[in-house]
Amino acid sequence: MVCGSCITTTTQTERPQPVRQRKANLRARVNGDLALRFTADGLTSHSGLEVIRLYLRKLDFTRRLRRHLKGVDPGADYTSVEVIRIFIAMLVVGARRLSHVRYLSSDPVVQRFVELRVLPGDRTLARWLSRCKASVRSALLAFMMEIIGDSVKPLQLRRLTIDVDGTVLSTGLQAERAFRGYNPHRRKVPSYYPITAYLAQTGHLLSVRNRSGNVHDGKASMSFFRDLFADIRAIEPKAVLEVRLDGAFFRREIIAWLEHRAEYAIRVPFYQWIDLKGLIALRQRWEHVAPGLDGFFARVRLAPWKREVQVAIYRKKVRHPTRKNFQLDLFDPSNGYWEYSAIATNKRIGLRGLWHFLAGRGTHEKVLGQLKTGFAFDAIPTLDYAANSTWQVLSALAYNLVTSFQMAASAPRLKRSRKRTALFFLKSIHTLRYEFINKAGVVQRPNGRPTLTLSNNEATKRVFTRLVDKLDRAA
Repeated sequence: MVCGSCITTTTQTERPQPVRQRKANLRARVNGDLALRFTADGLTSHSGLEVIRLYLRKLDFTRRLRRHLKGVDPGADYTSVEVIRIFIAMLVVGARRLSHVRYLSSDPVVQRFVELRVLPGDRTLARWLSRCKASVRSALLAFMMEIIGDSVKPLQLRRLTIDVDGTVLSTGLQAERAFRGYNPHRRKVPSYYPITAYLAQTGHLLSVRNRSGNVHDGKASMSFFRDLFADIRAIEPKAVLEVRLDGAFFRREIIAWLEHRAEYAIRVPFYQWIDLKGLIALRQRWEHVAPGLDGFFARVRLAPWKREVQVAIYRKKVRHPTRKNFQLDLFDPSNGYWEYSAIATNKRIGLRGLWHFLAGRGTHEKVLGQLKTGFAFDAIPTLDYAANSTWQVLSALAYNLVTSFQMAASAPRLKRSRKRTALFFLKSIHTLRYEFINKAGVVQRPNGRPTLTLSNNEATKRVFTRLVDKLDRAA
């Protein structure tokens, strides 16, 4: 069916089941306990990795990655390409610690995936991570952007919507360059504060950069923006760029830099010197945006910045007192409660379109949640800063490979949305593991041909057959 291996399912003769069964036929008696026996006869718990391996082969993954690492390869007994394939296999099947590689060392499908007979131990992986300095991470990010470009270019998108945000990772007390800072839930715990960029149309994570936990999102982001835009322009030089940011990025240098490079929408904090409260107090007529939502546009003069920006101010009616922003005294509480928000923008769209556009940022938060729970992004594998930063890049790489795999093999297209959400229906890694990745099987060689044999479950059979056929047609 596919080059190099064959995936089959065992068949069993079963009588057609009646529509309704007798209760006595539903139960099975269990006599005694099962005896345990351990064998090395080709058993695997991760059959779906073989399908992912087929996809990586079509990407020419090994050759392209080796080209990017040329001159910066920190490999020793094991090459960096082999080690990276090990990390991808671990993250895809659900490993969260370096020590979990021990539980994969005898799995034949994992061995095929990483193209090794003997897998390295956790200490070898930790030493490799610690040798990955900034140049190695830059090479990995460049490779990751190239893989993303393979998925983005065929879509011929006229606009690329980019969400940029930071996320907090608690580290414990001894991790290098971890400090107390912007951790709202555990203020006394040292943390990292990596910044990430997300492409809304495809669901890819464009870039990630680790930072200490006491770094402000906006103050430390300019170099990140410059590198990000340069990478995006390399794969899509003509697309219009749209950027969505939260209030931490409402800074003079960021707005000035984005003004002629992208369309932006940035949450505006209710700082006293901006005097949004005064504008709201003077406003008598509000434009209806949606049920319970009104707004208006205003040109706001920011005297300390010597700059004027266009701001959309919204009020949303709620049924409870709120600490969000403020409740103006001039509004009678008997008329209800209001929550206020403001968005600075240079986009030429109406109040309704701008509201929906910025609301699409929520998808980035969901992706960060999936990275942490599904790809061990929040795990701190070592106490070394370089090693932990490289782990974050590898987590993002594994996530992007799974995303591109779904787009190439199975994900259906969705309708365009005013929120600029993903154009494809992408399943979470937890669902993919349950459906086909973490499936038991047996690797055998009947007539000298390597064959992966699975149980004859109809749902599993349909998934594997569809994925393999899609990858064959994509050749």
